[in-house]
Amino acid sequence: MQQLDGKVAVVTGGASGIGRAMAQRFAREGMKLALADIEKGALEQATAEFEADGVEVFPYAVDVSNADQMDGLAQAVLDRFGAVHVVCNNAGVASGGPMWELSTADWEFTLRPNLWGVIHGVRVFAKHLIAQDEGHIVNTASMAGLVSVPGLGPYNVSKHAVVTLSETLHGELKALGSKVGVSVLCPGFVQTRLWDSGRNRPDELQNAETTPTVDQEQAVELLKALIVGGTPVDPIADHVLDAVRNQRFYILTHDGSEAFVEQRMQRILQGEDPAPPAEGIGAFSP
Repeated sequence: MQQLDGKVAVVTGGASGIGRAMAQRFAREGMKLALADIEKGALEQATAEFEADGVEVFPYAVDVSNADQMDGLAQAVLDRFGAVHVVCNNAGVASGGPMWELSTADWEFTLRPNLWGVIHGVRVFAKHLIAQDEGHIVNTASMAGLVSVPGLGPYNVSKHAVVTLSETLHGELKALGSKVGVSVLCPGFVQTRLWDSGRNRPDELQNAETTPTVDQEQAVELLKALIVGGTPVDPIADHVLDAVRNQRFYILTHDGSEAFVEQRMQRILQGEDPAPPAEGIGAFSP
């Protein structure tokens, strides 16, 4: 999609982090924004700042893992703008620790928004893009969707799922002869609040044992350190805009990402074990 001025972009997780950066980048291209987020306070603040800059923005509080709420988001956006052109399924969380120490609630907390949020985003918006034969879907995965780092089991699983979901969608659209584009965003560590995902954890997914294990605490501290020292969000948004304009599927944003993907593929083809932890975690570095 080369012409974006006046078009409509929907961004989930749009009130902060990568989502907000993408929204800001689209706004500079003259796009109208539908900002969706579960954090109402952050959503109100982001909306006020966009409106102060003269951007037409439609805020919508939503839990992306809830099918009915996502149906409502799609209908509300269409009622407001009449069309949708770019859909960024970006909302997500993370949890960590050795998998044998994680509860079912830990897994659900991550898989609900990271995977079901993307599933619902595709389900409710793709048909409208196909009908108008114009548009682009950007699904936020991670380098954790291309390599597997110990200590991030639920996150890795969700992001690998988003990569294959996106690849499958791309193939289906091509088979249909549709002009709708798809991209999967696979950044390394980026300066977001992903390490503080627990702030949005639903009450029903709180663990009965409220004190995390030492391993879980260490996993969070490591994740925080890597994210705080990661890449700023604005360059990530630039990569996304370029992919939308040029119909680029894989969005690898960090130097060295390709080498780690190649290494993983070579190990698979040669029948070798996965890379040791020290090698794998480097795939996430700036």
